[in-house]
Amino acid sequence: MLKVRIDKWLWAARFFKTRALSKAAIEGGKVHLGSQKCKPSRIIEVGEILRVRQGDDEKTILVMDVSEKRRGAVEAQKLYQETPDSILQRENKVAERKAFHGSMPASVRPNKKQRRQIHRFLEN
Repeated sequence: MLKVRIDKWLWAARFFKTRALSKAAIEGGKVHLGSQKCKPSRIIEVGEILRVRQGDDEKTILVMDVSEKRRGAVEAQKLYQETPDSILQRENKVAERKAFHGSMPASVRPNKKQRRQIHRFLEN
């Protein structure tokens, strides 16, 4: 059985571009093993459940295989499987964000005429 550190595995599974970024995310509390924070040196095993937060998205994944080598994206996706609940929650959050930003009016800069009107208003 191959022993792999969690920071190496996250890098190999292409969650982070560098090991330094994966280590910083773990130390920053953005990666939980089960329901607890972990250290970057923690050995990961097949069948463990991870929660990885990247920006606004949070993924709950099941470790399917371990590898310490970074390979292509297709091979990296075979290392883990995202839970159906996690996929549904992410899709709902994306829909909420789109609905929120779609309902907000776009901020438009005033044109020359409007700027002059603003200046006249502020002078009086």
